[in-house]
Amino acid sequence: MSFALSSVIRSQMFGQRTIRPLGTAALGGIAFINDTLIGVDTIKGHLLQIDPLTDNTKIINSHQVRDFHGTTGLALWGDVLWITRNYSVYLCNLHSLALEHFVTLPYRAHGIAVWESTIYVSCQKLGYILIFDQSTRREITRFFAPGVGIENLAIAQEKLWVCDDLEQSVYCLDKATGEIQFSVLTPFDSPSGIAVHTHNITGEETLYVSYASEEPYIRDNPNSNPNHELTYRDRTFIHPLYYNYDSEKHYALSNGYLVEMSYVEEISPLDDIYLPELEWRIAIPSETNRQKIRSIEPIGLPFTEEIADGQRVAVFRFDCLNPGEQHIFGWKALIEVRGVKYRVSPRDVENIPSLPSELQQRYLVDDDDLAMDTLVVKNAARESVGTETNILRKIYSIRNYVYDKLSYGIKPHINTPDIVLDRGVGSCGEYVGVLLALCRLNGIACRTVGRYKCPVEGDKKGIPLQPDFNHVWLEFYIPTLGWLPMESNPDDLVDSGPNPTRFFMGLAWFHIEIGKGIPFEVLTRKGERLAKEDVSIGELAINHIRFTILEELPPFTVDY
Repeated sequence: MSFALSSVIRSQMFGQRTIRPLGTAALGGIAFINDTLIGVDTIKGHLLQIDPLTDNTKIINSHQVRDFHGTTGLALWGDVLWITRNYSVYLCNLHSLALEHFVTLPYRAHGIAVWESTIYVSCQKLGYILIFDQSTRREITRFFAPGVGIENLAIAQEKLWVCDDLEQSVYCLDKATGEIQFSVLTPFDSPSGIAVHTHNITGEETLYVSYASEEPYIRDNPNSNPNHELTYRDRTFIHPLYYNYDSEKHYALSNGYLVEMSYVEEISPLDDIYLPELEWRIAIPSETNRQKIRSIEPIGLPFTEEIADGQRVAVFRFDCLNPGEQHIFGWKALIEVRGVKYRVSPRDVENIPSLPSELQQRYLVDDDDLAMDTLVVKNAARESVGTETNILRKIYSIRNYVYDKLSYGIKPHINTPDIVLDRGVGSCGEYVGVLLALCRLNGIACRTVGRYKCPVEGDKKGIPLQPDFNHVWLEFYIPTLGWLPMESNPDDLVDSGPNPTRFFMGLAWFHIEIGKGIPFEVLTRKGERLAKEDVSIGELAINHIRFTILEELPPFTVDY
């Protein structure tokens, strides 16, 4: 078996392509030998040699497959291969593949990384990354695991890279201290392995992450009637992970896409209606540190633009909307959108100034049926924070309190937080309502953000995609730092905890921010908002939302 250096041309061809090894079920650990990938198929026990440019795949351990069944972590140092399997760590010569036992943990070992004679091993059950000395086989020290899921490891220079399948994140740790420097969200779910590729000319390092999960698909079964049936298949691949960390602004950006989004209303009233001098206002996607608008254009009818509280709004004007009259109108936007993850610690917000009075007057009040004066909500606000005074710990405690009290369920109407807390089940909008009420009663300014998420199909470019539902989340305000995002319910995954924090101060690339702190869509006449009791948009029109992923954005060659 030979792993010769690749040519200059092959090295220069490394780019944004997704690597899909042939015949592979579930990739675990991965590592590079020059420009060649080594990976392990956890289910089949195959140790694989993978060409990143062609997906050509070769089984290295043809005669030792049984020895590698269940292997999750993989690392290389020189000619020595290290693996984790079940509770134990093994090593072997890459050419002979005769496994030698190194150490056994009290619980399952998952990821592994090696730097000279230092061995790093992750264990989800322990909640630690254990560090061993190769010569003594004894534990030197241990680091707290940065996430709550199954973690795999890679190491390069002074950085220990950790990918977490449940957190959908990659963490950058100091390999000497275990201190988290920053983290980034991965563009796909279920990251299962991580490796660092070093360009053999420039020395530039690129992260590659493997992913392993199942995906649903419609199977054409000729022996069934009807012949189409829902089933699942393995989904595994490798993709480069790009990032840009801004330490002064406390956030890191990661992979993103150029997305075309269309929002269209089709006037099709349930009953005949007469509306003179109607203004139909629809918010336009926002400009943020992770989201840029390349262009916006009307669909069906022209609109004018207005600014409402710093947000762009498209205004469609009708001299008179008569019974039986029908229109299609809206906007189409080209949006650059990336993942963002903030890294802020409670220590960073210990001595912050008071909340400005204008924000207190607007974002600490009950302005959206939040039931903040009810006993149920007031008691929940007190219980959720206890004696905590640090603003970041308070908002984190409130989030966990709501996650403990509620389970997710789609509802036809949004009820007030007191009803939702009594019921114990809420939609994303109801989660937001409860979070808003508890935060505001605890002196934390917060506001609603949404409105849609692009279907999470980053590898399906050029295909029109339609979201199943609208979606809302929120932002909370910390003086000196500004507005920080927090998802409503998607992190509420575990009944007894701990829950992931992937979307606590973070948004994935598929979140489309529209209308921060303002209504997404309203009807007005002469500047006055029409009451929902008089006319309901849902009874007046049908909305059509479509996304098309055009291309993946290049690495960070521009300043965001």
